[in-house]
Amino acid sequence: MNALDAVARLMLTLGVVLVALGLVLLILARVPLAGRLPGDFSFRWGNVSCYFPLATGIVLSILLTLVLNVILWLLRR
Repeated sequence: MNALDAVARLMLTLGVVLVALGLVLLILARVPLAGRLPGDFSFRWGNVSCYFPLATGIVLSILLTLVLNVILWLLRR
């Protein structure tokens, strides 16, 4: 396989991952508690607002870790 084939495969894989991530984000936008957990902080100073989804990030990190570990476990079997 030459280098151009490897780059093409990488770009296709990244494209599929981005599409999947976009679909997940669209679905999460409709979940009632997503982005509004008690540990999510938002600050407003006049016309400037900052949002730090700390609790949402932690929950998503735990869920993705579990899902990826299950997938890797299934692939190794």
